[in-house]
Amino acid sequence: MPQIPLTPVQRREYRAEAHHLQPVVMIGSDGLTPAVQKEIGAALDAHGLIKVRAALDDRVAREALYQSLADELGAAPVQHIGKLFVLWRPRPEKEKAADADRRPGPREVKILKHGRGGQRPEVKILRVLGNQRLTSGGQIKRAKPKKTSIKKRQSD
Repeated sequence: MPQIPLTPVQRREYRAEAHHLQPVVMIGSDGLTPAVQKEIGAALDAHGLIKVRAALDDRVAREALYQSLADELGAAPVQHIGKLFVLWRPRPEKEKAADADRRPGPREVKILKHGRGGQRPEVKILRVLGNQRLTSGGQIKRAKPKKTSIKKRQSD
């Protein structure tokens, strides 16, 4: 796969985003093994923008490694400073299963009941089902079935 070309503006934005990142993958003295390459590909799929640290001392070898990584993984080379490489590849879209008949499941709700003065509030954790709601007083109310008109009932 060829490298992804970036404009200078995009490169600057990705460099700024990568500033606070820690290296996700470290390339050891064995160099670029298939396992390391697979791990870098998985990190790019998961994060999109990653830092990679190379333990090679030769500057020319690091530059060649940086370019070969970008070519083989179909990523954009963003930055190369010393032993750190910054690579970017757009994250693949995840397919979301459309469950039309699915309803919301139970959820945990934390209720704080404040006492008098400087006392600690009482914490109560309730499980609220999909057909229930929580009132402002902390009570659980069941949803009532929607009423149909008399005319609609007669026509059915």
